[in-house]
Amino acid sequence: MPLSEYEQRVLEQMERALTSDDPRLANTLQSTGRGNALRYVLSGAGVVVGLLLLVVGAATSQTWLGAIGFVLMFAGVVFAFLGPRKKQQDGPVGVVGEDGTVQPPPGGARKPRKRQGGRSGGFLASLEERWENRRNEGGR
Repeated sequence: MPLSEYEQRVLEQMERALTSDDPRLANTLQSTGRGNALRYVLSGAGVVVGLLLLVVGAATSQTWLGAIGFVLMFAGVVFAFLGPRKKQQDGPVGVVGEDGTVQPPPGGARKPRKRQGGRSGGFLASLEERWENRRNEGGR
């Protein structure tokens, strides 16, 4: 049974709200899982072939064959658990409005975090400061 026009409008509004609130979740929900099945089949085949090579290498006392089998098994497991990398989109970041224009995301644009290294600040700097304070206070 098809949706009425009202239900379709409400569904589209919910989709837009989800996309603006949590774009990563919306992207995950919209992606299809067909590529994942092929990924799991390939990685499973790699694990099985690697295990076979490992057993044959151990039975024939050929360490190099067993090592290749182990590496192939490990690569199959890593391939199964690591998801495909997504390409970053070049262009404006925001929400597409009903008229097709890109509007800035609600709450302002997010700025990427800068990694703080060494003594410039952050967690390690606060630990160092606390350590120095304790040393200066006589071990308390």
